[in-house]
Amino acid sequence: MLGLPKTTEFNKRIPKQKFYENLEISPALKKVFVDQVKTIYWRNKIATTTLNLAPGTDVTEIEVFEVKLTEQTLDEGMLRQMDKEIPYHILFLLEHQGKYQAWIGYKEASIFGTAAFKVNKYYHTEWMEEDDLPVELEGLDIDAVYENFVKQIAGDKLQVVEAGESLKDTVAREEEKEALRKQITSLQAKVKKEKQLNKQMQMNKEIKELKKRLEVL
Repeated sequence: MLGLPKTTEFNKRIPKQKFYENLEISPALKKVFVDQVKTIYWRNKIATTTLNLAPGTDVTEIEVFEVKLTEQTLDEGMLRQMDKEIPYHILFLLEHQGKYQAWIGYKEASIFGTAAFKVNKYYHTEWMEEDDLPVELEGLDIDAVYENFVKQIAGDKLQVVEAGESLKDTVAREEEKEALRKQITSLQAKVKKEKQLNKQMQMNKEIKELKKRLEVL
């Protein structure tokens, strides 16, 4: 898929039951697997063993999974469950009626020093033809290929402020901006409901301070 070299092709079907049988997941998430997912294919493996790439420091392999859906919506929790169970970085290609979305999570090793990963945020494209997906194999090592996948899929949702800024710092800043926007929206809603003028003024002051922080970022 994605025009990736044949050496990376794996094309193995994975029973979706593997991701919810014998695992402690909520009934709601199990229902997502059952109702929203038709099939899951492990399409490609991007690694030093399949491509002429240097090893990465943070990324060992990148797996490409095609997930065929019953409808054009998917609970993000399903992708998190798959990411949690597989100790590699994953590029998801969601398919419905011949259209595709590319999804990727910014996935990093757990701070507790275990083999586990945590996904801070997912980025995705719009629905489009597979050939139009803005995903290309770029980079001399596995780390660079993964970072470029994230940047390509995120598009203008990730904006580098300083030259040479790491992907980790860019993602962290965007997450902070998102959190500030949510705080501002929440306070603005409270202002509209508040009857007391002094409390309105206090909240408006907080909103102004949050907006200043947002501008700096």
